[in-house]
Amino acid sequence: MATPSLSWDVVAVDKPEDVNVIIGQAHFIKTVEDLHEALVGVSPTLRFGVAFCEASGPRLVRRSGNDADLVDLATRAALAIAAGHSFVIFLREGFPVNVLNPVKAVPEVCGIYCATANSVEVIVAESPRGRGIVGVIDGQTPVGVEGDRDAADRHDLLRAIGYKL
Repeated sequence: MATPSLSWDVVAVDKPEDVNVIIGQAHFIKTVEDLHEALVGVSPTLRFGVAFCEASGPRLVRRSGNDADLVDLATRAALAIAAGHSFVIFLREGFPVNVLNPVKAVPEVCGIYCATANSVEVIVAESPRGRGIVGVIDGQTPVGVEGDRDAADRHDLLRAIGYKL
């Protein structure tokens, strides 16, 4: 019996700097509709595009959203990643921290790989059976450890933008 082969691919996610991205895995065709409903319920100003890679049947990239440009970006990213049951969400006028709990509460969502404004690369493994996301590279490596002034700045910023009291 032949040993199955495995290859690796690194997919850079193409996104504008002012856009946040969430990449995750789910398991059912209705994922795209349920993610849409979860996102629309967060804020009337949230702009988003969702794309979901169907892993069986017609194996289409299912898409939805309330911003045509973000739907197109999400669709292109999903096609580039091309991993079964993966999804990509692009956001404007909102942040991942505001939508992660509703996204994770969608029954089909199995996990989240990243939620970020940083540049992202997706590490994909490919076998004769298909492609799957192994992980992501989200941003750059640290250049040091925060000092007291850095900690105070972080503390002040979180309170200034309303995330802490």
